Amino acid sequence: MVARANKQAPRAALLTQPSTYRPRIGSISLSAITGLYLVLFTNRTFWGKVHAYLATTPTAVAALYIAISVLFVAIVTAFSAKYVIKPVLIFLVLAAALAAWFTDTFGVIVDSDMIRNAMETTPAEANHLITPGFLLHVVLFAIVPITLILWVKVVHRPVLQKLLWNSVTIVGCLLVFGAVAGVYAKEYTTAIRQHRDIVKSLNPVTPIVSATRYFMQAGKEARLVVKPLGTDARVVPVVDVHKPRVTIIVAGETARAMNFSLGGYHRDTNPELRKQGVIYFPQTTSCGTATATSIPCMFSQFTRASFTHSKGIENEGLMDVLAHAGIDATWFDNNTGSKGAAARINYVDLAKSTDPRFCRDGECQDGIFLDKLDAWLNGVTRDSVLVLHQIGSHGPAYYLRYPKEFRRFTPECETAELANCKDDMIVNAYDNSILYTDHFLSTVIDRLKARSDKIASGLIYMSDHGESLGERGLYLHGTPYILAPEEQTHVPFLVWLDPDFTASMALDKACLAQSTAQPTSHDNLFHSVLGMMNVSTRAYNAKLDVFAGCRTGRTS
Repeated sequence: MVARANKQAPRAALLTQPSTYRPRIGSISLSAITGLYLVLFTNRTFWGKVHAYLATTPTAVAALYIAISVLFVAIVTAFSAKYVIKPVLIFLVLAAALAAWFTDTFGVIVDSDMIRNAMETTPAEANHLITPGFLLHVVLFAIVPITLILWVKVVHRPVLQKLLWNSVTIVGCLLVFGAVAGVYAKEYTTAIRQHRDIVKSLNPVTPIVSATRYFMQAGKEARLVVKPLGTDARVVPVVDVHKPRVTIIVAGETARAMNFSLGGYHRDTNPELRKQGVIYFPQTTSCGTATATSIPCMFSQFTRASFTHSKGIENEGLMDVLAHAGIDATWFDNNTGSKGAAARINYVDLAKSTDPRFCRDGECQDGIFLDKLDAWLNGVTRDSVLVLHQIGSHGPAYYLRYPKEFRRFTPECETAELANCKDDMIVNAYDNSILYTDHFLSTVIDRLKARSDKIASGLIYMSDHGESLGERGLYLHGTPYILAPEEQTHVPFLVWLDPDFTASMALDKACLAQSTAQPTSHDNLFHSVLGMMNVSTRAYNAKLDVFAGCRTGRTS
């Protein structure tokens, strides 16, 4: 009996052990399958553009499928070494799946600026992008293939054989790629020259290259030393105005000019500002298409043509020059920070407030500024400039940017998952956010008017960039400037000045109103604010000051 039990023991043990079966696959085969998966399942936007731009030459399209496929197989095979292949394949699949969601859903291009935006975003903003649709996409296009990669057992040849077979595979693929490129060189180069977004849509090549560039640049920028600017600045004395002069700069967020009724939009999105006597500049363009570029550019001495992110970091800007002139310079933020523009002045972060009147889930509507603004205005004793950096119309959760009483345009999109809303519902929610910005700006002006016996005041509003709301399949912002549509680069810009502030500038407002037909841009903000505050410095350029041509005389 004992002997029989011992014979049955091994069999029982085998029955209770979990199955250890794992499919075996060669390293080159796994590389080829992964490469083809990336080409065919994570590049919907890329292939959509190829079919559209090469519609008249279907053979070139078919050949491009072959060329891109063999190119990807060659690239992946280059990493098919023991202990390397699985981590690399997992990284490629994950990067491609994540980039595909944003490219296919919103039409964005994941370049270095977009990577910077992602790195500098807030948890609340990031949460708006983590929708059920996003999570399902990640499961299907990342988790499932990664699980299969982890499950299979990769068979590797001996080292010398592996080098030989890998080399033969890579060279063979590159020869096929070169042959296709040679045959259809004219068609491909013409399409790329006319449509630069083709190559930028190739996934995961563009996201990986862009991320590499971003981290390399970030490493260099971390070692930069800030250069002083405008240390010679001084305020030119003002005639007949014997009270502090205050300028409020409202740095808007994601407001596009074409949805401002002040500029001719068919909906009345600016009913309150229209009654305030503001001067609106309808032909204004932005420096960038994302906050991380536009804000430091707006507050720098550089024009869009000469600005780089590194220059913005290593040079002092507008707020520093104002401080050098003895002006009280302060920054209130309800967004993702000043991007370095307020690094050396008084900075107050209101985005982390918990006031239930305006805040929920880690974000606040712009009404959060008002109590703080009142206290600041009541404490003004000298010439001062205050920046209010709005959350404005930041998407995709436009419906969270305004109180319920501003739900004028309905039905509105009440989700951050824009794919679940019709475009007209998205526009309704966006227009409601502009309507609230109109109210906010008008309220700030009223606060200034109420103190006209104590201060001379002015307000300047300029949005950082615009927004795409479904035009040509694009949503949100951040498209590379060279490819960006007008919706993302045409921004609202307006000025309000009380009589005493106007007099302090020796400004002819009628002249200024007549000058608004001239093109303006973010290039003008730095010099125009110095002009408003009568600051004399070598850093000032009168040609970029929108007020300079309408001054009627000396201020001292």
